[in-house]
Amino acid sequence: MALTAITATVAVPDPAWSRATHSPDQSDTDLRERAEVAAAVRGTPTTIDAPDPGLRSAGNLDPGSTLFEPAKRNEPTSARPSVAQPQPKAKSVARYPWHRDDDISWFGPGLYGNGTACGQRLSKTLIGVAHRSLPCGTKIEFRNPKNGIRVVAEVIDRGPYVRGRIWDMSAGLCKALKHCYTGSIDWRYAPSE
Repeated sequence: MALTAITATVAVPDPAWSRATHSPDQSDTDLRERAEVAAAVRGTPTTIDAPDPGLRSAGNLDPGSTLFEPAKRNEPTSARPSVAQPQPKAKSVARYPWHRDDDISWFGPGLYGNGTACGQRLSKTLIGVAHRSLPCGTKIEFRNPKNGIRVVAEVIDRGPYVRGRIWDMSAGLCKALKHCYTGSIDWRYAPSE
């Protein structure tokens, strides 16, 4: 305790509870017309002018006041300067582009004879595909990248229920594509006829 008191005496020569007296603010009132605010974030001082009382209308208008239209400007309207615009370059856009799905599989064994989410009865020959959200009947064209076989199939069921997988083919579709294994396949929305 004694050591703390000695340290306080050395660090603070005057008593800690005393305050220096100061005189009331005697600054000139003309200096108060402008205020400078230093923004803590930017650090740049911003000057704020005192509001002009002539611009304020609150309390200055009464029912007998006369209002005047502002003077019309006689200056010509400035036209936008002419600037050379680049010419667009023509390029082709694929209307039905192909996509690659690296993890497609097929379903069916143990489910044959059951109904699908879209109302068909699942069989070994039904050509269709399961998707989580596309409307029933949406036509999708699949292409086996190994042999080039293409088949158009409709969305007939919901699924797949494996994380990251987009499509599940029916047994009929995987046989038609010769792709009854888990692997890569190309797909696109079927072109309308």
